Amino acid sequence: MAFLQRENARIYYEEYGKGEPIIAVHGLIENSLYWTLTGVADRLAERFRFISMEMRGHGRTVVEGEPKGFDDETIGDDIIALADHIGLERFHLLTHSTGGMVACRYAMKDSGRFASMVLADTGSFTSVINSRPESIKKFHDRFAESFEKATWEMMIAFLHNVPGPFFRGIAESDRREEMFNTALEMIRINDRHVVASFVRSFYTDPDQRIEGLRKISCPVLIIYGEKDDLFIQSSRLMAKEIPGAKLLEYPGAGHMLAIEEPERFAKDLIDFYAKHPIG
Repeated sequence: MAFLQRENARIYYEEYGKGEPIIAVHGLIENSLYWTLTGVADRLAERFRFISMEMRGHGRTVVEGEPKGFDDETIGDDIIALADHIGLERFHLLTHSTGGMVACRYAMKDSGRFASMVLADTGSFTSVINSRPESIKKFHDRFAESFEKATWEMMIAFLHNVPGPFFRGIAESDRREEMFNTALEMIRINDRHVVASFVRSFYTDPDQRIEGLRKISCPVLIIYGEKDDLFIQSSRLMAKEIPGAKLLEYPGAGHMLAIEEPERFAKDLIDFYAKHPIG
C-alpha cells in the first residue's frame, strides 16, 4: 500500500513481484481489486513487477478540493508521474475500459515511455454517446444519478436481471453468482458520490481521433469480449488505425474480462509481453 502525492491528489498504488514493470489502470467503478481478486495480478507478478494504480475518483485515491482532475489528460499525467515516482523510464501499460481511454489519448501525444500498451474493452473516445454536447451531458447526468440513488448492493441486485452492456457477459455465465460477488467486493470500496462526480466530468468527447491513433508507435494489443456491445466497433477501429496493433476477441465473454476470463486474459498478456520485452 503506497501513495503518490500530486498537488491536491493522493494517488493510491500497489506493487507485486519483480521483473519488467507493468502499470495497470482499471475502468469505471473498478480499482486495484479488479486485478487482485481475479488472480490476474498474482499470475503477472510471477514474472513481472506489477503496479496497480487507482484512478482519481476510485478506490483509495483521494482528491481534496478543486480541481478534481477527473479528465483524461490529468489522469494520463498521473500515470507518467507514478512512473517517475517509482523510477521507471519505460514500462508496459495495461488498461481496461476507462483506463484505456486515458491511455489511448495519452499515447496519441507520446507513446515513447510505453514498452507496450494493452487496451481491453475500450475506445479512443471518452463518450460512447455520439451526439450534441448537451445530449451527452444529459445522458451522463442520468447515469451519475444512478450511483447517487442506489447502494452498491442494490445495483448488483438490479444487474442480475438487467445487466446492461457492462455486465451482460457475467449475467449470462454459468458462474454468474461467483462473478457478481467478486464485482460487489470490488466496487463497494468506491465512494458512490465521488464516482458520480467522475462520470459527469470525464465522459464528454465522442471523437475517436483517428489521426491520433495513427501516431501511436508502441506495440499495442487490443482485446474485447464478444458480448461487450459498447466496445466491439471501437476495438476494431483502433486495431485498424493503430500501426501494427494486434486484435483478440474472446468468444462468449463480455466487458469484465479479468473477472470473466482471468486465466486466458493473464496468459495472453504474458505471451504478448514476451514478444515485446523492454530490453
